[in-house]
Amino acid sequence: MLNVDLHCHSNVSDGLLAPAEVARLAKANGVNVWALTDHDELGGIPEAREAARDLGMHYVTGVEISVTWGGQTVHIVGLRIDENNEQLKQGLAATRSGRERRAREIGDQLSAVGIPGAYEGALKFVGNPDLISRTHFARFLIERGSCGSISEVFTKYLVEGKPGYVPHRWATLKEAVSWIRGAGGVAVIAHPGRYKFSETLFDELLLQFKESGGAGIEVITGSHTVDQYAEYAGVARRNGMLASRGSDFHGPGESRVELGTLPSLPRDLVPVWHDWAL
Repeated sequence: MLNVDLHCHSNVSDGLLAPAEVARLAKANGVNVWALTDHDELGGIPEAREAARDLGMHYVTGVEISVTWGGQTVHIVGLRIDENNEQLKQGLAATRSGRERRAREIGDQLSAVGIPGAYEGALKFVGNPDLISRTHFARFLIERGSCGSISEVFTKYLVEGKPGYVPHRWATLKEAVSWIRGAGGVAVIAHPGRYKFSETLFDELLLQFKESGGAGIEVITGSHTVDQYAEYAGVARRNGMLASRGSDFHGPGESRVELGTLPSLPRDLVPVWHDWAL
């Protein structure tokens, strides 16, 4: 049985490891089919593709696009995209813009509650300055001893109602799916269990996603609990959606699960890779 991991990150966005290092870890953990899906960024693809080829893994081009929908940030993974597609590249560049201003505002908020130097501290963890994110601030807060873990950071800081929360307007759902499809890819809703929508609003998200041309949903993901595996398998069945699997790996010791170590998809689901030549 193939070990497929279609969601992880490198230091080109908010991961800890270079793309080739992520590839080597994936291979060591038995991954056969692998996608690097950095946030709003395609820059790691050439290195990832070359490393995967050298290691004998089937490489899938990918990206994770940040979307504003229903007052929350939703992530849409694009798989088997053409990373040279101009509309996709321009759309991602527009989505990335504004991150520095937002990061400086986060730093100002944290300074106001007695945590100076947060912007500069977060920059030390950034591989790509265009993609400074809350994760980089979280690593700074752990380094200085303000929190003991990533999960603790996101209960005390950087979330709505807490110091360091600065909202950002991302792409629209329709735009993100359009960019992915225009680049020849398939669009997948990432880690649906993380979103705090009512049942009605979540159903509306699925409806709009499918009407825009979206096809898949992550069922087995490092961001889900075991109970959520079954819950979102049911969502995929009821809505006739393709099912995806991915660790959402960011780095050793930082992610809930390691690359390639998740259970398999339920056998009755149609995997997103069902018609790929593997």
